[in-house]
Amino acid sequence: MNTEIDVGQRFDFSLKIVARQVIREALREESCPFDCEISLVVTGDETIREYNRTFRGIDRETDVLSFPALCFDAPADFDSAAEVAADCIDPDNGCVVLGDIVVNACRVRSQAQEYGHSEKREFAFLVAHSMMHLFGYDHETPEEAERMEQRQEAVLASLGIRRGEAPAAPGC
Repeated sequence: MNTEIDVGQRFDFSLKIVARQVIREALREESCPFDCEISLVVTGDETIREYNRTFRGIDRETDVLSFPALCFDAPADFDSAAEVAADCIDPDNGCVVLGDIVVNACRVRSQAQEYGHSEKREFAFLVAHSMMHLFGYDHETPEEAERMEQRQEAVLASLGIRRGEAPAAPGC
């Protein structure tokens, strides 16, 4: 995992450790057969707004962005992605580049307060959500959304990260 933390604010947990745990568990839950590389950027409103404007044509902040490197015929269908994966190997480490995740630290704080759970839970949820996008899941239809939610909640539950964790004091 390549990590860039581009925010001056502190959290009461390690962003890198939680992200690594969630990413590893998502890879395990989805039975990913590849050694993968994922890049994670944790930033603020302005930078994520710029990413959103540049890469999606949407001029506003968001909570998380996912940039998959592989195409799947169906979510987590690694057989279909195997041919493409061969073209996505980082020559420095031999890992398949799965994609990039960009998390907005300000939204971690505000959404944790809004939903009444801890910042750690919100951050872990956003990483799990983004991992599902890297595996080819989406939430365009109610059926897709339900399946994706089940998969990301399975990741969090297996790590013991549940809704209802006490929120921290507000700030950002």
